[in-house]
Amino acid sequence: MNNERFSINHDRIRSGMSRRLFLRATLAGGASLLAGRAASLFSAASGSDDSSFSIGGDLPVNRLGFGAMRLTGEGIWGWPPDRENALKVLRRAVELGVNLIDTADAYGPETDELLIAEALYPYPKGLVIATKGGNTRPGPNQWVPDGRPEYLKQCIDKSLKRLKLERIDLYQLHRIDRKVPMEDSLGALKEAQSAGKIRHIGLSEVSPEEVESARKIVPIATVQNRYNITDRKWDNTLADCEKEQIGFMAWAPVGGSRRMTSAALEKVAKDHSITIYQLGLAWLLHRSRVMLPIPGTSSLAHLDENMAARKIQLTAEEWKTIDALASQT
Repeated sequence: MNNERFSINHDRIRSGMSRRLFLRATLAGGASLLAGRAASLFSAASGSDDSSFSIGGDLPVNRLGFGAMRLTGEGIWGWPPDRENALKVLRRAVELGVNLIDTADAYGPETDELLIAEALYPYPKGLVIATKGGNTRPGPNQWVPDGRPEYLKQCIDKSLKRLKLERIDLYQLHRIDRKVPMEDSLGALKEAQSAGKIRHIGLSEVSPEEVESARKIVPIATVQNRYNITDRKWDNTLADCEKEQIGFMAWAPVGGSRRMTSAALEKVAKDHSITIYQLGLAWLLHRSRVMLPIPGTSSLAHLDENMAARKIQLTAEEWKTIDALASQT
């Protein structure tokens, strides 16, 4: 591959500024971006180009979003050790053009939604906050599904209050509770949708068969499954989402707790003077038009690096080579 065929489309990059200096300049200039300017970034998500996707056919978002889970304390439990930094990360994400932020009532629990409201309310026009319910947090690193209709109704009302919203644009069933019929769990979400409390409904960590069963109960706008360049367990679910134009929100898009490891992909990234994580995010955006990666971080520097992946451009032949390497991981 040829380094000269790789580009990040930014005037300063083209004028010779190194990637590291670009990131420093971007960080330094972030404070000057006002809410009105951020709102203008959102308006670019028209659903008419490869950078955007319309959730449910009527909710345009920029395809590279932000997952807010990592802003909580250790073990996804309690408040972050540096609360002000968490607020800065959220605001910086919006400044960089993110208009899809994913969270859940179980992150903290509750603290993640409260941080989002503290950092961003009143929300800029076009900002989509997607939250989830149906997975409880009895302690650090513990997850216990609860899909009882009465519990989910309570979750929705509490999320609305914490996020200071009149309606949640995207509410996702965090996990299917095997002890509760899917019809009952999704019935509660459908009822809330009819009442105007939520706009669109999504699922998380589901198979194509589960998506199809759910769609017989209520329209499904998104699916959120673990997916990245070295972990493609849910390729079949992605294919189903592409067929039905369902947004596929890839969580752990750069590996999460299971680090992305591939000597071949590391070499490709190095050849293009980027990280394997940036390559992985760019690959996801290249992989499918319905793909909505939601990388998360508590670091301002990492956030800037993640968002720079939107500008990575490779030739069709280079992507073909990378696709072949990815299929071998």
